[in-house]
Amino acid sequence: MKNPAPTTETIREYVRERYGAIAVEADAGEPAGCCGGAPKTDATACCDADEQGKAAGQGGCGCAPAGSADGCCTAPENYSAQLGYSAADLASVPAGADLGLGCGNPLAIASIKPGETVLDLGSGAGFDALLAARQLAGTGRVIGVDMTPAMVAKARRNVAKAGHANVEFRLGEIEALPVSNATVDLIISNCVVNLSPEKPRVFAEAFRVLKSGGRLALSDVVAVKPLPDDIRAQLPLIGACIGGATLVDELRAMLNAAGFQRVDIDLKGASRKFIAQWGSDPRVADYIVSAIITAWKP
Repeated sequence: MKNPAPTTETIREYVRERYGAIAVEADAGEPAGCCGGAPKTDATACCDADEQGKAAGQGGCGCAPAGSADGCCTAPENYSAQLGYSAADLASVPAGADLGLGCGNPLAIASIKPGETVLDLGSGAGFDALLAARQLAGTGRVIGVDMTPAMVAKARRNVAKAGHANVEFRLGEIEALPVSNATVDLIISNCVVNLSPEKPRVFAEAFRVLKSGGRLALSDVVAVKPLPDDIRAQLPLIGACIGGATLVDELRAMLNAAGFQRVDIDLKGASRKFIAQWGSDPRVADYIVSAIITAWKP
């Protein structure tokens, strides 16, 4: 008998609780990323030193790789360096802003211009938003939106430490953005859209808040072949940025249906190395890969 698919609200609440716990444990000095923030019945168990602890969680390591030389239990800054962030990037943000929860570097292809308004979907502790502010060099504006109160609070503390006056963090869901129509030049996001159970709404909202000529620059995981039902039905795998991955053609169709043009989904084959470490299920790297997704509002 197939496991029933979790409901939209069940997924949303699970993700909110999981990432809220990661924020709280990071503040308490516990390991960030997949190594903290959830009980051993969840995806964090992959980082346990003992096999029993690993077996308790089949969900993988969240949006960061697992315990190996390249893996999730390494320091978040080391993982982020593997994703393409420079030493200068990592040194420019307060300690605790980088929780090692991404799967790429959307800022590498964002081409931020002075004076732009940048929106970060699922801004977490503020890592990419703060780096966007650094690129704006005091001009423009950065808005981060996250549905987890603990993450928003943490991001606000981080921006206060960083001293950026043009960055704010708002509590809200990316399916119903607390942002006015046609006010944003650029939307970035890092391994977050896959967590949404309502991706067409995410893209419709992104289209709504972008100005004409505005653009998306997302890093996310995508499915290169249909995920088995037993992967898609497990909340720990959804929360670990695995079970919610969308097929490339379906993702492109969603973006086009929202009104976007010039959609490009650039698969990063090298990401299979760290994706293979995300969990105890060896099939994961056969099904998902990290991608850079760009699209424009006409």
